[in-house]
Amino acid sequence: MSEIAFGIFDHVERRDEPLDRIYEERLQMVAAAEAAGFFCYHVAEHHATPLGLAPSPGLLLSAVAARTQRIHMGPLVFLLPLYNPLRLVQEICMLDQISGGRFELGVGRGVSPFELAYHRVPFMEAREMFEEALTAVMSGLRNEHLNHRGHYYRFDSVPVVLTPKQRPNPPVWYGTATPDSVLFAARHGMNMVGNGPIPALKKFTELYREELKKHKGGPNDLNPHIAAPRRGAIRHAYVAADDRELNEVARPAYRAYYHNITKLWLDFRTIPAYGFTDDLDLARKNDVAIAGTVNEVQDQVARFFDHSGCDYLVLSFAWGDMSNAHSRASLERFATHVMPAFASRTGGGVNAAAR
Repeated sequence: MSEIAFGIFDHVERRDEPLDRIYEERLQMVAAAEAAGFFCYHVAEHHATPLGLAPSPGLLLSAVAARTQRIHMGPLVFLLPLYNPLRLVQEICMLDQISGGRFELGVGRGVSPFELAYHRVPFMEAREMFEEALTAVMSGLRNEHLNHRGHYYRFDSVPVVLTPKQRPNPPVWYGTATPDSVLFAARHGMNMVGNGPIPALKKFTELYREELKKHKGGPNDLNPHIAAPRRGAIRHAYVAADDRELNEVARPAYRAYYHNITKLWLDFRTIPAYGFTDDLDLARKNDVAIAGTVNEVQDQVARFFDHSGCDYLVLSFAWGDMSNAHSRASLERFATHVMPAFASRTGGGVNAAAR
């Protein structure tokens, strides 16, 4: 059985509080996660929505790098169609150097057609733009000059003065939600992070392992320096002191999260994609949330690792309109009462197990 690891996922959702306070509280939360032994802090990129207050993930991550020493960090994901590849290469190099080689590079095309449209990016072309941008970014990270001629981008022997600390490049991550996305991750040797019910994850991880065997070490491997890429999934999490707190804190906050994540879909009078729900109990039943008292959460985490085929659990502790105090209390309970139950499966420490 492979060693497991825990990570943090964060949308940085809007609450009715000053923005500077929200950012400061997030930095304090990441420091607490580092002290607890979480491997990595992953931050989402969203635009024009209260779902995400980190539309420039690199800015937040540079602050995280300055406030921490061991925890890894990265976007999950950079929306590549919104970036100039040359500029992004330099930003990635800076973040990897500033963090001392702790940067983890998550990439994707973006799941919201509305967010892309606000940037004048056609959703139907986003896949092609993403794949071409990824090719250009990886070339820039690995070479002294960037040469690329494609449909969307062109670079003619541009000097790349900066280099990443991790060679040939920081570890690359990819969000998976369909069989095609799982195959894409495996063919490129990427760490994969999915979502959804445990039975579906099990099928995805099996598909991933079989495809990875065929392509690992090949010319398209984006992580040649990582022998065993991670297979992970994201879960909203709340560790409650009792059932009353679960009812009074977590359930309303999950409804607020639902309104945030579906806002743009509803603004444009469309049906929200991906089967979102505002019911925390249904989310737990469908394996997209882990919530309950300490013992209940221990059981849910054990079930995840025992049956999903994943070796990495990425937890969101701050979501919806949940107060910072409640988010931190939940994180503290998880760190002090849940994580120790899995110490024997993390190789003596979560950070040590993460590679």
